[in-house]
Amino acid sequence: MFAALARLTTSRPRLLLISAFVLLALAAVVGRGAADELLGGGNEDPGSSSARAAAALDRDFPGSRPNFVLLVTPSGGSAGLDGPGTAADAKALTDRLAAEPGVTGVRSYWTTGSPTLRTDDGRSGLVLAHLEGRETAAADTLERIAPHYRGAQDGLDVRIGGMVAVQHDIQSTISEDLVRAELIALPITLLILVLVFGSAVAALLPLAVGLFAMFGTSAVLRAVASFTDVSVFALNLTTVLGLGLAVDYGLFVVRRYREELAGGADVPGAVAATLRTAGRTVLFSALTLAVSLAAMLVFPQYFLRSFAYAGIPVVLLAAVGALVVLPAALVLLGRRVDAGDIRKPLRRIGFLGRRRASVEADGAESLAGTGWFRLSQAVMRRAPVVTVATVGGLLLLGLPFLGVQFGTADDRQLPRSAESRQVQQVIRDHVEGRPAGTIEIVARESTDSAARADYAVRLSALPGVARVVGPEGVFRAGQLETAPGPAEAGRIAGAGAATSAYLSVVPAIEDLSPAGQELVRDVRATQAPSPVLVGGLTATIVDSKDAIADRLWIAGAIVLLATFVLVFLLSGSVVLPLLAIVFAALSLTAMFGAVVWVVQDGNLSGVLGFTPTGSIETALPVLMFCIAFGLSMDYGVFLLSRVREEYELTGDHRRSVAVGLARTGSIVTAAAAVMAVVMGAIGTSRVTNTMMLGGGLALAVLVDAFIVRSLLVPAVLGLFGERSWWAPRPLRRLHDRFGISESGPGPRGVPAAAGAVAGAGFGADAGAEVGAEAEAAAGSAAGARHSVAVSTSSQESGAL
Repeated sequence: MFAALARLTTSRPRLLLISAFVLLALAAVVGRGAADELLGGGNEDPGSSSARAAAALDRDFPGSRPNFVLLVTPSGGSAGLDGPGTAADAKALTDRLAAEPGVTGVRSYWTTGSPTLRTDDGRSGLVLAHLEGRETAAADTLERIAPHYRGAQDGLDVRIGGMVAVQHDIQSTISEDLVRAELIALPITLLILVLVFGSAVAALLPLAVGLFAMFGTSAVLRAVASFTDVSVFALNLTTVLGLGLAVDYGLFVVRRYREELAGGADVPGAVAATLRTAGRTVLFSALTLAVSLAAMLVFPQYFLRSFAYAGIPVVLLAAVGALVVLPAALVLLGRRVDAGDIRKPLRRIGFLGRRRASVEADGAESLAGTGWFRLSQAVMRRAPVVTVATVGGLLLLGLPFLGVQFGTADDRQLPRSAESRQVQQVIRDHVEGRPAGTIEIVARESTDSAARADYAVRLSALPGVARVVGPEGVFRAGQLETAPGPAEAGRIAGAGAATSAYLSVVPAIEDLSPAGQELVRDVRATQAPSPVLVGGLTATIVDSKDAIADRLWIAGAIVLLATFVLVFLLSGSVVLPLLAIVFAALSLTAMFGAVVWVVQDGNLSGVLGFTPTGSIETALPVLMFCIAFGLSMDYGVFLLSRVREEYELTGDHRRSVAVGLARTGSIVTAAAAVMAVVMGAIGTSRVTNTMMLGGGLALAVLVDAFIVRSLLVPAVLGLFGERSWWAPRPLRRLHDRFGISESGPGPRGVPAAAGAVAGAGFGADAGAEVGAEAEAAAGSAAGARHSVAVSTSSQESGAL
């Protein structure tokens, strides 16, 4: 496959680049406005009791679930809610809203007289309504009617809230923040790439791959959104992985291409050898990350599934860009890939420091003289101390996660300036019973009225219940408080055996809090006179948590199995895959600890400008695990593939670890720096969930690259020694037949190429410094064998 790909890219590079440009233009057109087609919810399990209750209420009791709120205040605040003029204007407003197409179940303080539809200070009243249809239809209705009801309305000041308005504000805020994040990330990414590559031309290549992946994925998301629900949060993943993976893969491919050129290959031969070696690793790395993201398809919530819809295409498109578009560009550029060295003026003013003459002249600097090589040697000499210190430190950073509280993000994830949040905050602080946060109970079978009343009595006596409203009246503290009126009588629908009824349990506590979720469980545990469905927003949270818990082991098994198989195919060892899983898990501890300490507990909330709620979104840790674990394996594959290549050449385990880190250390840290910049830009979002996602992933990537890969991996591999490569004989034979390595096909122990690395350093020419490692190794048996391999592979590259 890679030989055919090499023939294609070297024989028709212009055709490939023109085709890629046409596809990019088409994707930009198709994907334009993708955010408008995406949704802001998706945390509910569609097969749960709460979802079936919602469907039953919408079918049998239209408008029973208010998702749209008008907070009405008399202009000037002096007329009072019950003044004749205010009442007349408010009733007219209510009637006008009830006449709108797509709006049902409209009621207000002025039409019902209910004290639960006014604030406790008497300054404002509520108008509640239900916007029909699923999220897209409800959002369309909101956009159509909102301009006619917001602001001054005949002596009234009106503000708009409700879940539909909250989700709309989340969607629009994320779209705006995403544009700002891209404007922040792109120039910083370009600057880092210039420092890494030392060439403006080489630095632009990964960005081109990133744009190819990002625009292509936007088009895919818009297409997917035409036949299924897709979360707007998935757009953030498109930016993060599109740019981040393009840099990862671009660094890896361009570095190997430069290495092949330095080893004596011509341009077509260098491209062919690069695809056969680095290309192989990039492909398997992309497949592993795609499988990690595909694990989210096992969950029923479209919020999580959306990240698979976005993540799989962006990973595969980044790989296609790195394996097809980028090699075609390298063929046309040839040795001009190093043109435009922007670091020269920086060196001239002393910003980067001067190149060492010995390296620039003949590449005679030994690999043992590089900082990464010396670091790995020092770490392995003190392996027990480094292992205990790093593992202990990472576990300490993860300790706050033991106190995690799962919930759902509400309007408070929006900035305080958002109108929908302001309305919801007034309801939360000044309206008894939170009319939009009730627990709804639907009985689908005919039930005796006395039995229903007894059931309502027992529900109203539960701790945390303010009152229960049903067909038999209003119940409070275990007794009937108010006889049924016309509104309560309307809670029965149908006739005969098909009769349905519903009751509303109004909480006296914060409905979305852990106590509110426990109340849902208490309601479900209360014996009912007939089978019932329990719904409402809090019930949706409880069902979502249960659905995630039920399927979490399946997603985890998929991720871990894919990781084990890939690392085994790379290494031929059963020890290294297990270690790789442990390494990746440890790299996530700081992220999860920080999420709880910052987002849940509210530390740094003043600096970061968000409102803590005492819990974190249930689905987000699952999402962050799948992405961060996959990225950790991405870096792990790069490192282990080079360690394996060196071990096949020399048979010296400790030297192989040191050389592998020296060859990839600067690449991994540079790629991690770019990924952290992109994720950090996403983390500047004004929506708390997006801030948590971007900031947490940025921290995980930096910890993985700078602590786990740089310190823990060489320390543990130093402790395990040759045992790191152990595998049972049957699995060893399996690896001999199907295993992969960066050395590609050919005689074992002879890599496809092992020339000098040209300019892959982070801010310095680390690649050039390691260019003559074969000569530096002369004098020992392993070094002699390495030199022969280099000579042979250079001749093979030249022949290509």
